[in-house]
Parts: sequence; C-alpha cells; structure tokens
Amino acid sequence: MLSTYRRNRGRLLFWSGLCFIGMSVNNILLVLDKLVFPEIDLLPLRLVSALVALLLLLFGLIYETK
Repeated sequence: MLSTYRRNRGRLLFWSGLCFIGMSVNNILLVLDKLVFPEIDLLPLRLVSALVALLLLLFGLIYETK
C-alpha cells in the first residue's frame, strides 16, 4: 500500500499502509507469543500494537475528511 501511495499520492493510502504495517507487527508478535516464546506473555504488547495501528487509521480517516 505504501508503494501505491508513492505513485498516486492518495493520503488515505498512506494511513491504510501504516495501519497494515501495524497489523503485520501484531501478527508477528502473535506468532512469537504462541510458537516461539510460549512461556512469555506478549498479550499487552500485541494489544498496544493493534491499538496504535487502528488509531493511525482512525486519525487518517478523520484528518482526511477535513
């Protein structure tokens, strides 16, 4: 999405791309939490990464309507 943003300069693509990166980080943390480090609880870190990703998209949606 960010490569498409560089070509088209659609601001909503930028915010969507940042949200996608945040959700990817969340999924990586999920794999690390459940498969690699099952004895360590990474749930708070996963929740923070998901919250940041969604807040970025929400900010972009609100900011682009003004």
